[in-house]
Amino acid sequence: MQFESLKVTTEHQGRVVHLCFDHGKANEMGSAQLRELEALTAWLAESGAVALVTTSRRVSSKGTPIFVAGANVTERVGWDEAKVKAHVRWQRSVLAGLAAAPVFHVAVVDGVALGWGTEYTLTADWVLACDGATFGLPETGLGILPGAGGTSELWARVGPNQALRLGMTGERIDADEAFRIGLAQERVATVEDGLRRAAALAELVTRRSPTAVAAFKRGVLASIGTDRAARTEIEARAYERCVDSGEAAIGRSSFDTVRAGGTPSWGPRTLEG
Repeated sequence: MQFESLKVTTEHQGRVVHLCFDHGKANEMGSAQLRELEALTAWLAESGAVALVTTSRRVSSKGTPIFVAGANVTERVGWDEAKVKAHVRWQRSVLAGLAAAPVFHVAVVDGVALGWGTEYTLTADWVLACDGATFGLPETGLGILPGAGGTSELWARVGPNQALRLGMTGERIDADEAFRIGLAQERVATVEDGLRRAAALAELVTRRSPTAVAAFKRGVLASIGTDRAARTEIEARAYERCVDSGEAAIGRSSFDTVRAGGTPSWGPRTLEG
């Protein structure tokens, strides 16, 4: 895929997608990037991709690594309140869509991940925090609140008390603290280490049924906040999608291949309507 501001590449015959932020002064996220993230999310659903790896190689003029330093607020100069509110609703929608994309999303975070940068990590299924990573939500100090998931979704990742601490104080935390509270799922020393670990995880996903992987993710996310009866039915429908798609039959007939470390010839991904 070709984008003007986001660097997107693929490997493993398009099944693994790499997104590297490298734009503006500090990877600030504005309308152009939102449009491209929206397009990328749509493409992920339609393509054969099964894994997404997000990172950044951006470094400030002082040599500080940058993941995403925040939203692009300079583009909002002259906007009226209605346009600002509509824009932030759009941001929220774009990130929610990416979080639900039928791929295993790994974010390798090095450097500054403030505001929108921290919120972006909530779209990832697995976050690797490098030694230089810094997370924080400064919005309440600017008279607003984290509006792209930091208020509605962060608590589910780290718990209500940690979310309240981060959002109400604006305290910045390092990689070790992010790992301790569950904002990150693993610690790595460098971006290179993180990318190697992300590649290993992505390679494992490429060996599995795209339909089963997508059905599993959808089933897990749809089960959150539901009662046991509802969760059981969601799981049943997800399982039956694998059967109806023919992937279960492929898996049964390829049992010896899988046991020997091989990969069956899976069919194209099919998603439940």
